[in-house]
Amino acid sequence: MTAALCLGTYRVRAVSRAARTALAAGSPWVDTAPNYARGRVHEELRPVLGEYPTVRVATKTGFFTAEQGRAALAEGVLTREEAAGRHSLERGFVRWQTERSLAALGRVDLVFVHNPEHHGHGLDRAALHGRVREAFTTLEEFAHAGRIGGYGVATWSGLTSGALSVPELLTLARQAAGSAEHHFTGLQMPVSLIMDAPITQALNGGGPLVQAKDAGLITFGSAPLHGGELLDAMTPELVNLIRPGLSAAAAALLAAGSCPGLDVVLTSASTREHWDDVAKALAAPLTAQELRRVTDELTGE
Repeated sequence: MTAALCLGTYRVRAVSRAARTALAAGSPWVDTAPNYARGRVHEELRPVLGEYPTVRVATKTGFFTAEQGRAALAEGVLTREEAAGRHSLERGFVRWQTERSLAALGRVDLVFVHNPEHHGHGLDRAALHGRVREAFTTLEEFAHAGRIGGYGVATWSGLTSGALSVPELLTLARQAAGSAEHHFTGLQMPVSLIMDAPITQALNGGGPLVQAKDAGLITFGSAPLHGGELLDAMTPELVNLIRPGLSAAAAALLAAGSCPGLDVVLTSASTREHWDDVAKALAAPLTAQELRRVTDELTGE
């Protein structure tokens, strides 16, 4: 089974146009964050989301723009030093930012704690985990009140650096909820032919994606093109190995979207032509054997 192709709005320039394209094509999720598009992405998405009431919406908490930092400072949510840091997991800030996201978007199904490892510079693991637990506690309050569907973690390096693990995150969620009935429901991490550790681990039956799926979490793969850098590495030979006749982007997304345990693969495709190109490829996922052949080729095995 292949991952569902969904819209990720990081570095998308024409947000509303990309969202209309993706949602018209059937994207079941839109993934965003309050700091994307220089802080304007939520406002640009809201009218489009109103046209598609069944699409699910994921946003984040943690990073903020300079303007948002000044607003938080003026309202006494952050200190001047915290506002200058452009990232916070303090409970008061998580509450403030999530309230603003709800007001701007109109609805939120999932709030990801955004790159918690960024907040962990200089902290030992216990202190970092304490910060994450505090953020979870605040998001549990929103979920318990029915204001968000659940929460999760979107991390760039936390699960590969050893700062965090899926079992530890589940433990923190249980502690935040005070019981096993928590609302930790999603995990997002990079999955690509550049950052391919999650793929090789999943092919071997382990790693964070398999652990997350076994725990019933929704798994999101971000940066399948590694910010566009992967396209330069997609030689005709590599594309042909993945599947003859595909574009470089479609081949790269097919490889990521075929990763075992992955539910959603995020793309920033903004035209219907690009969207349909990738969606057609994903309709026939690679088998585990085919995907392993690709990863073995890249590692020279």
